[in-house]
Amino acid sequence: MILAYFVRFSKVFYPIFVRFSKVFLPIFVRFSKFLFGSQTVRPAQSLNSTPALLYNQNMHTVSEKRYSSMPYRRCGRSGLLLPAVSLGLWHNFGDTGVYSNMREIVLTAFDNGVTHFDLANNYGPPAGAAERNFGRLLHEELASYRDEIIVSTKAGYDMWGGPYGNWGSRKYLLASLDQSLSRLGLDYVDIFYHHRMDPDTPLEETMGALDQAVKSGKALYAGISNYDGAMMEKAAAILEKLNCPFVINQNKYSIFDRTIESNGLKDAAAKAGKGLIIFSPLAQGLLTDRYLNGIPADSRMRTDGRFLKDDALSEKRMEQIRTLNELAKGRGQTLAQMALAWILRDDSVTSVLVGASKADQLLDNIRCTANLSFSDEELSTINQASL
Repeated sequence: MILAYFVRFSKVFYPIFVRFSKVFLPIFVRFSKFLFGSQTVRPAQSLNSTPALLYNQNMHTVSEKRYSSMPYRRCGRSGLLLPAVSLGLWHNFGDTGVYSNMREIVLTAFDNGVTHFDLANNYGPPAGAAERNFGRLLHEELASYRDEIIVSTKAGYDMWGGPYGNWGSRKYLLASLDQSLSRLGLDYVDIFYHHRMDPDTPLEETMGALDQAVKSGKALYAGISNYDGAMMEKAAAILEKLNCPFVINQNKYSIFDRTIESNGLKDAAAKAGKGLIIFSPLAQGLLTDRYLNGIPADSRMRTDGRFLKDDALSEKRMEQIRTLNELAKGRGQTLAQMALAWILRDDSVTSVLVGASKADQLLDNIRCTANLSFSDEELSTINQASL
């Protein structure tokens, strides 16, 4: 009997309740916002799944001319194009940096056609800070342009304590990628690299981890960094069998450091149809006008001697730098612009990664693309001054 009355009651009053809710609930919400104000909610984790209404309403308005001058190059035989000049966040994007300066550098880069931003799990300091800071910038300023941006990250160097935070195991690479995505606030990165060769882990395991990263949707492409030619060929063969889109190698290369020519990587990448992106193209600042008259007190050599030490600037090296600087002047370029152009003159190179401590420095580097041609005499002078 009670059940019968309950059913009759529901049939009568439920439609009335639904109609009441549709009419008065929106009014109640608007009234609440009027009383208490509305707060801007920042996206917590995933940029891709966050509704547009949650984005920062005052985000940067990008330049409509951002694609007018930057050349874009294909990664080997893949469909992926990268800007000739990409921004590396190895330095200046850790917690020791100034966030407003990071913001200016990144936005200047994007406004001038730099669509590729390169990171690694251990970039900082402390490790992970560069990913976190860039993720914040991406959310606050460029969220609606995610599909116009290439984000890459890497794993392979020491990241956390214990046996699972280093090298190239499946355990480490996939855990690191998940952590990177969390710091970046992204569902996926465009390129995920293994950061260095691992002498102890089977290459099949490491490449299998890259393959899983792609097939799980957490990365679009696979890459490898700091491999030599022979190991790259083995890695490429494994990934080809797995139908994994391995598209790019990242290696050090400059007028002063030509290791990838002697270890076979440069030729092997071209032969295999893989892209090649260069880091340290300015030899940690030696190929700039920074050290023409000695070591400045505020230089990286003085403030952060981890990667560039005093003995790198011998009298012989100083003389080489001065000779190259005079050649650059004759070309109407700075030494840094000529050093970047020297790398980009080769069509097998997809992009050069430049760091920047300020936006003007980045703009000067981007101008290298205005003149990528070298005469035989200029190339001979460069070789004589550097080899």
